[in-house]
Amino acid sequence: MEKSKAVKRDSITTAKILSDALPHMQRHDGSIIVIKLGGHAMSSPEAMASFARDVVLMRQCNVNPVIVHGGGPMINEMLKKLDIPSEFVNGKRVSDAATVEVVEMVLSGKVNKSIVQAINGQGGRAVGISGKDANLMVCTQAEGDLGLVGDPHTVDATVVQSLINDGMIPVIAPLGAGANGETFNVNGDTAAGAIAAGLHADRLLLLTDVEGVKDAEGDVITSLTAEQVEQLTRDGVIAGGMIPKTQTALDAVRGGVKAVVIMNGQQENACLLELFTTYGAGSMIRA
Repeated sequence: MEKSKAVKRDSITTAKILSDALPHMQRHDGSIIVIKLGGHAMSSPEAMASFARDVVLMRQCNVNPVIVHGGGPMINEMLKKLDIPSEFVNGKRVSDAATVEVVEMVLSGKVNKSIVQAINGQGGRAVGISGKDANLMVCTQAEGDLGLVGDPHTVDATVVQSLINDGMIPVIAPLGAGANGETFNVNGDTAAGAIAAGLHADRLLLLTDVEGVKDAEGDVITSLTAEQVEQLTRDGVIAGGMIPKTQTALDAVRGGVKAVVIMNGQQENACLLELFTTYGAGSMIRA
Protein backbone atom coordinates (compact mmCIF):
# COMPACT_ATOMS: atom_id res chain seq x y z
CA MET A 1 0.00 0.00 0.00
CA GLU A 2 2.77 2.45 0.94
CA LYS A 3 4.58 1.70 -2.33
CA SER A 4 1.40 2.40 -4.29
CA LYS A 5 0.99 5.77 -2.53
CA ALA A 6 4.60 6.69 -3.28
CA VAL A 7 4.16 5.87 -6.98
CA LYS A 8 1.00 7.98 -7.08
CA ARG A 9 2.79 10.93 -5.44
CA ASP A 10 5.65 10.63 -7.94
CA SER A 11 3.28 10.48 -10.89
CA ILE A 12 1.37 13.56 -9.68
CA THR A 13 4.66 15.44 -9.22
CA THR A 14 5.78 14.46 -12.72
CA ALA A 15 2.49 15.63 -14.23
CA LYS A 16 2.74 18.94 -12.34
CA ILE A 17 6.29 19.51 -13.63
CA LEU A 18 5.19 18.86 -17.21
CA SER A 19 2.21 21.20 -16.81
CA ASP A 20 4.38 23.97 -15.33
CA ALA A 21 6.77 23.66 -18.28
CA LEU A 22 4.09 24.61 -20.84
CA PRO A 23 4.46 28.44 -20.73
CA HIS A 24 8.25 28.11 -20.97
CA MET A 25 7.93 25.80 -23.98
CA GLN A 26 5.58 28.31 -25.60
CA ARG A 27 8.01 31.15 -24.91
CA HIS A 28 10.87 29.33 -26.62
CA ASP A 29 8.79 27.89 -29.45
CA GLY A 30 10.83 28.14 -32.66
CA SER A 31 13.76 29.87 -30.94
CA ILE A 32 17.44 29.15 -31.59
CA ILE A 33 19.46 28.09 -28.53
CA VAL A 34 23.24 27.91 -28.97
CA ILE A 35 24.91 25.64 -26.41
CA LYS A 36 28.65 25.69 -25.73
CA LEU A 37 29.51 22.15 -24.68
CA GLY A 38 32.74 21.69 -22.73
CA GLY A 39 34.78 18.62 -21.99
CA HIS A 40 33.04 17.99 -18.63
CA ALA A 41 29.83 16.93 -20.38
CA MET A 42 31.82 14.45 -22.46
CA SER A 43 33.62 12.99 -19.46
CA SER A 44 31.61 9.75 -19.51
CA PRO A 45 29.17 7.93 -21.80
CA GLU A 46 26.45 8.49 -19.19
CA ALA A 47 27.00 12.28 -19.13
CA MET A 48 27.06 12.43 -22.91
CA ALA A 49 23.87 10.37 -23.20
CA SER A 50 22.10 12.62 -20.66
CA PHE A 51 23.10 15.76 -22.56
CA ALA A 52 22.04 14.20 -25.88
CA ARG A 53 18.61 13.31 -24.44
CA ASP A 54 18.10 16.90 -23.31
CA VAL A 55 19.04 18.21 -26.76
CA VAL A 56 16.66 15.81 -28.52
CA LEU A 57 13.86 16.76 -26.10
CA MET A 58 14.46 20.43 -26.85
CA ARG A 59 14.18 19.77 -30.59
CA GLN A 60 11.01 17.71 -29.99
CA CYS A 61 9.53 20.81 -28.28
CA ASN A 62 10.26 22.91 -31.41
CA VAL A 63 13.32 24.53 -29.88
CA ASN A 64 16.31 24.65 -32.24
CA PRO A 65 19.54 23.70 -30.43
CA VAL A 66 22.92 24.44 -32.03
CA ILE A 67 25.89 22.80 -30.34
CA VAL A 68 29.37 24.35 -30.36
CA HIS A 69 31.84 22.11 -28.59
CA GLY A 70 35.34 22.17 -27.19
CA GLY A 71 37.60 19.23 -26.51
CA GLY A 72 40.69 20.42 -24.66
CA PRO A 73 41.29 17.23 -22.64
CA MET A 74 41.07 15.09 -25.80
CA ILE A 75 43.49 17.40 -27.63
CA ASN A 76 45.92 17.25 -24.69
CA GLU A 77 45.77 13.46 -24.73
CA MET A 78 46.52 13.23 -28.45
CA LEU A 79 49.34 15.80 -28.32
CA LYS A 80 50.91 13.81 -25.50
CA LYS A 81 50.68 10.59 -27.49
CA LEU A 82 52.35 12.27 -30.46
CA ASP A 83 54.99 13.88 -28.21
CA ILE A 84 54.03 17.40 -29.32
CA PRO A 85 54.60 19.97 -26.54
CA SER A 86 51.65 22.17 -25.56
CA GLU A 87 51.85 25.70 -24.19
CA PHE A 88 49.15 28.10 -22.98
CA VAL A 89 49.15 31.91 -22.81
CA ASN A 90 46.28 33.56 -20.93
CA GLY A 91 44.22 30.39 -21.22
CA LYS A 92 44.71 30.03 -24.99
CA ARG A 93 46.66 27.20 -26.57
CA VAL A 94 49.71 28.29 -28.58
CA SER A 95 49.05 26.65 -31.94
CA ASP A 96 51.77 26.02 -34.48
CA ALA A 97 51.06 24.12 -37.71
CA ALA A 98 51.60 20.70 -36.11
CA THR A 99 49.33 21.53 -33.18
CA VAL A 100 46.55 22.84 -35.41
CA GLU A 101 46.69 19.65 -37.47
CA VAL A 102 46.09 17.62 -34.31
CA VAL A 103 43.40 20.04 -33.07
CA GLU A 104 41.50 19.71 -36.34
CA MET A 105 41.82 15.94 -36.34
CA VAL A 106 40.53 15.63 -32.78
CA LEU A 107 37.79 18.29 -32.86
CA SER A 108 36.37 17.75 -36.35
CA GLY A 109 36.92 14.02 -36.16
CA LYS A 110 36.71 12.17 -32.88
CA VAL A 111 34.94 14.71 -30.66
CA ASN A 112 32.48 16.09 -33.20
CA LYS A 113 31.36 12.71 -34.44
CA SER A 114 31.01 11.28 -30.94
CA ILE A 115 28.54 14.09 -30.09
CA VAL A 116 26.68 13.55 -33.38
CA GLN A 117 26.47 9.83 -32.68
CA ALA A 118 25.20 10.40 -29.12
CA ILE A 119 22.42 12.73 -30.30
CA ASN A 120 21.42 10.44 -33.16
CA GLY A 121 21.43 7.54 -30.72
CA GLN A 122 18.72 9.32 -28.71
CA GLY A 123 16.53 9.77 -31.78
CA GLY A 124 17.80 13.14 -32.98
CA ARG A 125 19.11 14.15 -36.40
CA ALA A 126 22.50 15.73 -35.81
CA VAL A 127 24.99 16.85 -38.46
CA GLY A 128 28.62 17.66 -37.66
CA ILE A 129 30.47 20.54 -39.31
CA SER A 130 33.29 22.93 -38.42
CA GLY A 131 33.61 26.68 -38.67
CA LYS A 132 35.51 26.16 -41.92
CA ASP A 133 32.48 24.71 -43.72
CA ALA A 134 30.82 27.17 -46.12
CA ASN A 135 33.02 29.90 -44.58
CA LEU A 136 30.91 29.83 -41.44
CA MET A 137 33.75 31.50 -39.50
CA VAL A 138 36.44 33.49 -41.31
CA CYS A 139 39.12 34.48 -38.83
CA THR A 140 42.04 36.81 -38.39
CA GLN A 141 45.07 35.87 -36.33
CA ALA A 142 44.62 36.60 -32.64
CA GLU A 143 46.86 39.14 -30.96
CA GLY A 144 49.87 37.89 -29.06
CA ASP A 145 52.39 35.20 -29.84
CA LEU A 146 49.81 32.42 -30.17
CA GLY A 147 50.48 31.14 -33.67
CA LEU A 148 47.43 29.90 -35.57
CA VAL A 149 44.85 30.98 -33.01
CA GLY A 150 42.02 32.88 -34.63
CA ASP A 151 39.45 35.51 -33.72
CA PRO A 152 36.23 35.38 -35.77
CA HIS A 153 36.20 38.27 -38.22
CA THR A 154 33.06 37.45 -40.20
CA VAL A 155 30.36 34.87 -39.51
CA ASP A 156 28.08 33.61 -42.28
CA ALA A 157 25.55 31.39 -40.51
CA THR A 158 23.65 30.48 -43.70
CA VAL A 159 24.73 26.84 -43.57
CA VAL A 160 23.66 26.54 -39.93
CA GLN A 161 20.30 28.14 -40.62
CA SER A 162 19.77 25.76 -43.56
CA LEU A 163 20.38 22.77 -41.30
CA ILE A 164 17.95 24.15 -38.72
CA ASN A 165 15.31 24.72 -41.40
CA ASP A 166 15.70 21.07 -42.45
CA GLY A 167 15.07 19.88 -38.89
CA MET A 168 18.72 19.03 -38.17
CA ILE A 169 20.75 19.68 -35.03
CA PRO A 170 24.06 21.33 -36.04
CA VAL A 171 27.15 20.27 -34.08
CA ILE A 172 30.04 22.66 -34.73
CA ALA A 173 33.77 22.25 -34.09
CA PRO A 174 35.47 25.58 -33.25
CA LEU A 175 37.81 25.88 -36.21
CA GLY A 176 37.96 28.85 -38.55
CA ALA A 177 39.23 29.56 -42.04
CA GLY A 178 41.76 32.27 -42.81
CA ALA A 179 41.69 34.60 -45.80
CA ASN A 180 44.78 32.87 -47.19
CA GLY A 181 43.61 29.30 -46.63
CA GLU A 182 44.89 28.88 -43.09
CA THR A 183 43.13 26.78 -40.48
CA PHE A 184 42.69 28.62 -37.19
CA ASN A 185 42.13 27.16 -33.77
CA VAL A 186 39.34 29.20 -32.13
CA ASN A 187 38.50 29.28 -28.43
CA GLY A 188 35.24 27.35 -27.95
CA ASP A 189 33.48 30.06 -25.95
CA THR A 190 34.54 32.71 -28.47
CA ALA A 191 33.29 30.60 -31.37
CA ALA A 192 29.97 29.93 -29.64
CA GLY A 193 29.45 33.63 -28.96
CA ALA A 194 30.25 34.63 -32.54
CA ILE A 195 27.97 31.95 -34.03
CA ALA A 196 25.15 32.83 -31.62
CA ALA A 197 25.43 36.48 -32.66
CA GLY A 198 25.47 35.47 -36.33
CA LEU A 199 22.22 33.54 -35.79
CA HIS A 200 20.66 36.27 -33.58
CA ALA A 201 19.98 33.44 -31.15
CA ASP A 202 17.43 33.70 -28.37
CA ARG A 203 19.90 32.21 -25.87
CA LEU A 204 23.54 31.28 -25.60
CA LEU A 205 24.13 28.71 -22.86
CA LEU A 206 27.77 28.54 -21.74
CA LEU A 207 28.12 25.22 -19.92
CA THR A 208 31.03 25.46 -17.48
CA ASP A 209 32.16 23.74 -14.30
CA VAL A 210 30.94 26.55 -12.00
CA GLU A 211 27.41 27.59 -11.00
CA GLY A 212 27.63 31.07 -12.53
CA VAL A 213 28.87 34.58 -11.79
CA LYS A 214 29.31 35.10 -8.05
CA ASP A 215 29.19 38.27 -5.95
CA ALA A 216 31.76 39.33 -3.36
CA GLU A 217 30.13 37.00 -0.78
CA GLY A 218 30.34 34.00 -3.09
CA ASP A 219 26.63 33.82 -3.93
CA VAL A 220 25.50 33.25 -7.52
CA ILE A 221 24.01 36.33 -9.18
CA THR A 222 21.05 35.07 -11.18
CA SER A 223 20.54 38.12 -13.41
CA LEU A 224 22.93 40.83 -14.62
CA THR A 225 23.02 43.62 -17.17
CA ALA A 226 26.06 44.34 -19.33
CA GLU A 227 26.79 47.42 -17.21
CA GLN A 228 26.75 45.37 -13.99
CA VAL A 229 29.17 42.85 -15.48
CA GLU A 230 31.57 45.64 -16.42
CA GLN A 231 31.35 47.19 -12.94
CA LEU A 232 31.95 43.83 -11.19
CA THR A 233 34.98 43.29 -13.42
CA ARG A 234 36.39 46.72 -12.58
CA ASP A 235 35.82 45.98 -8.88
CA GLY A 236 37.71 42.68 -9.17
CA VAL A 237 34.67 40.59 -8.19
CA ILE A 238 34.65 38.98 -11.63
CA ALA A 239 38.19 37.70 -12.04
CA GLY A 240 40.35 34.89 -13.40
CA GLY A 241 38.71 32.40 -15.73
CA MET A 242 35.31 34.08 -15.40
CA ILE A 243 36.54 37.20 -17.25
CA PRO A 244 36.76 35.61 -20.73
CA LYS A 245 33.37 33.95 -20.24
CA THR A 246 31.66 37.19 -19.26
CA GLN A 247 33.46 38.97 -22.12
CA THR A 248 32.06 36.37 -24.51
CA ALA A 249 28.61 37.03 -23.02
CA LEU A 250 28.97 40.81 -23.47
CA ASP A 251 30.13 40.44 -27.08
CA ALA A 252 27.22 38.09 -27.79
CA VAL A 253 24.44 40.26 -26.35
CA ARG A 254 25.86 43.33 -28.07
CA GLY A 255 25.93 41.31 -31.28
CA GLY A 256 22.22 40.50 -31.15
CA VAL A 257 21.82 37.53 -28.77
CA LYS A 258 18.88 38.17 -26.43
CA ALA A 259 20.54 36.66 -23.34
CA VAL A 260 23.55 34.58 -22.30
CA VAL A 261 23.48 32.15 -19.38
CA ILE A 262 26.69 31.03 -17.66
CA MET A 263 25.79 27.81 -15.89
CA ASN A 264 27.11 24.57 -14.42
CA GLY A 265 26.99 21.95 -17.16
CA GLN A 266 27.79 19.22 -14.65
CA GLN A 267 24.29 19.58 -13.18
CA GLU A 268 22.02 16.95 -14.65
CA ASN A 269 19.41 18.32 -17.09
CA ALA A 270 20.93 21.80 -16.72
CA CYS A 271 19.68 23.00 -20.12
CA LEU A 272 16.13 21.83 -19.43
CA LEU A 273 16.13 23.52 -16.02
CA GLU A 274 17.20 26.79 -17.61
CA LEU A 275 14.74 26.75 -20.49
CA PHE A 276 11.66 24.99 -19.17
CA THR A 277 11.37 25.89 -15.46
CA THR A 278 10.79 29.06 -13.46
CA TYR A 279 13.96 28.36 -11.44
CA GLY A 280 16.49 28.64 -14.26
CA ALA A 281 20.14 27.77 -13.79
CA GLY A 282 23.22 29.94 -13.43
CA SER A 283 23.66 33.63 -14.25
CA MET A 284 21.73 35.32 -17.07
CA ILE A 285 23.36 38.33 -18.74
CA ARG A 286 21.27 40.70 -20.89
CA ALA A 287 22.21 43.78 -22.86
